[in-house]
Amino acid sequence: MKLRPLGDRVVLKYQEAEEKTQSGIILPDSAKEKPQEAVVIAVGPGKCEDGKCQTMQVKEGDHVIFSEYAGTEVKLDGEEYIIAGQNDIIAIVE
Repeated sequence: MKLRPLGDRVVLKYQEAEEKTQSGIILPDSAKEKPQEAVVIAVGPGKCEDGKCQTMQVKEGDHVIFSEYAGTEVKLDGEEYIIAGQNDIIAIVE
């Protein structure tokens, strides 16, 4: 099954959380925070209002940082995704 976002929405997939701290301490699953970095899996066509169309600033494969409480979490085929608006994306990691 494939997700196809509508409007100015994007589908994001979490990056793996760090399993060790910089000093080498291994973190248990309960201590890991959900990362705010993800990969763009799919991009909607953009949003049009009052005859003005806004193009999407991200593309599939971009690594991005998004707002902490952004979007809606969805599980599909055993994978976790986030469907969020383009405005919830803070930066593209290059």
